[in-house]
Amino acid sequence: MKLSDYGELNQSQLMSYCGLNNVKHKPIIDELVEKGLIIRFEEPWGEQNRIIKYRVSEKGKEIVEAVLEPYELLFPRGEDRKK
Repeated sequence: MKLSDYGELNQSQLMSYCGLNNVKHKPIIDELVEKGLIIRFEEPWGEQNRIIKYRVSEKGKEIVEAVLEPYELLFPRGEDRKK
């Protein structure tokens, strides 16, 4: 959902926005990549470094639209729930 909201995020942002610990939860992100739900790519950062980024794949977008968006309509989180 966070990747859908933001388009693409670097690894640190993704972990932070999702409330995940990089050491403990990196296997979850790796599994999403393996299943083709998100795409992992690297971008140059400076002359010798690279930054790892993620974005939602087409398959991931389809799942968000088919499953997660309808679920959010039925069971909203946060402020939407009070309405």
